[in-house]
Amino acid sequence: MSTFTLNDLEKIVALRAKASPEESWTAKLVAAGQTKAAKKLGEEAVETVIAAVAQERKDLVSESADLIYHLMVVLNIADIPLQDVLDELARRTGQSGLQEKASRPQS
Repeated sequence: MSTFTLNDLEKIVALRAKASPEESWTAKLVAAGQTKAAKKLGEEAVETVIAAVAQERKDLVSESADLIYHLMVVLNIADIPLQDVLDELARRTGQSGLQEKASRPQS
């Protein structure tokens, strides 16, 4: 079995986003727009947190998969390549998490 990567998922999401909304959940989310997709991402994030707090390994794996998939859909709609996110993560690894957080503009 070959290794499945986030790059693979990004390609699948991009391909399915172009399908008919009647045939693809991804296409349906994309057609509904960024707000709807972002709300779904938020729901999945909450479900992931609940699974983590409950310490339910199987549920946490499943909800994490849902969360990552929905994040990829939101990034697709926003036309943000996964590589941009990875580049940001790479930039942040050059300093400690506390330094990086302190360098962010205060809101």
